[in-house]
Amino acid sequence: MNVQIKGSNGITLVPIETRLMSYRKIFIEGEINSQAAISFFKEILFLNEEDFKAPIKIFINSPGGEINSGMLIYDLIQSSRAPIKIFCIGQAYSMAALIFACAPRGNRYILPHSELMLHEPALGNKVAGNSSSIRSIADSLMQTRKQLNQLFAKHTGRKEKEIEAATGFDHYFNPEEAIKFGLCDEITSLDKILED
Repeated sequence: MNVQIKGSNGITLVPIETRLMSYRKIFIEGEINSQAAISFFKEILFLNEEDFKAPIKIFINSPGGEINSGMLIYDLIQSSRAPIKIFCIGQAYSMAALIFACAPRGNRYILPHSELMLHEPALGNKVAGNSSSIRSIADSLMQTRKQLNQLFAKHTGRKEKEIEAATGFDHYFNPEEAIKFGLCDEITSLDKILED
């Protein structure tokens, strides 16, 4: 989608994402994969170089996706010099829930009918191979599960055992439940999104 920009040379059509990025607003939408993570890397790098004092607003609506790609986005949010505010605008499931929860406390906002979902990491593909290979895959998956649970514990203030219990199945949180669990700070509205 393009928007019109009026200038001294007339009207120019600009992609709406470009226009929103000029207001320091970026989006994580759809599946989290390597392409989404690299796109986010470019945007966050540019905005940090442009002005590291002005806040960056991140809007997330994602069913989750690849753990490695999600961890790249996580690391970038954690290391951003510019202040981060994050908004859940629909859903933040699985890896997307961790990305949402990792924003600084007091800066995690959710729209009234959005939701979060936590669960254990799952294998994306059919498992094949000999017993040693399968054991190695299982050990790696358990290590990943422990790492993700530790990160959720860090960002929610919950004990690791509580996170383990919550991620043992597909656990959905409405906004009030997300705030109570420590995943989110505030239910928000368009007015808050439009604030500078």
